[in-house]
Amino acid sequence: MVAIIDYDAGNIASVSKACEKLGSKVVLTRDREVILSADRVILPGVGSFGDAMEKLERFGLVDVIKDYVKTGKPFLGICLGLQLIFESSDETPGVKGLGLLRGSVKRIPDAEGLKIPHIGWNDITIREGSRLFAGIPQNSYVYFVHSYYLDASDKSQVAATTHYSVTIDASVEAGNVFATQFHPEKSGDVGLKILGNFLNLK
Repeated sequence: MVAIIDYDAGNIASVSKACEKLGSKVVLTRDREVILSADRVILPGVGSFGDAMEKLERFGLVDVIKDYVKTGKPFLGICLGLQLIFESSDETPGVKGLGLLRGSVKRIPDAEGLKIPHIGWNDITIREGSRLFAGIPQNSYVYFVHSYYLDASDKSQVAATTHYSVTIDASVEAGNVFATQFHPEKSGDVGLKILGNFLNLK
């Protein structure tokens, strides 16, 4: 069973439908026991860092997420969900993230000819041996919607990068913690394959 954390953030329904299409039983929940008993958990999200952390705190989900990760079962953050698992974001100075991994989220620098937010398809450079990207061709295109990007402290945890004004850490893997800045549920067959890899992790 896949638990998708429901904290009133956008993009939850499309992630749920994609997982169901791949044959998984899905529950949208903020119930501690349901989350801890799930085989894997997904933290999706579209919106602002500070607002999302306030909601996670209000619904008592911060400790639940940390306790789930300690079980060693697979955990996936998507888009804002990736940003929230790190320590801080320039979007909301002074607000602490979940701190599951070390690194900060920064605003994409302005560059001539590039629009911010970054909305659209970009190719990714995949790290060899990545479990999330097993069977995914190098330089595959995935779909992004964001104004802020991850700068991970430990680059050995970066599973994929892309370039948009700056090198963006587009995905991370660290033990049982996985995350993507892009939206696999909106990235066509490549995205479904990535989600399928997560859903089939042993």
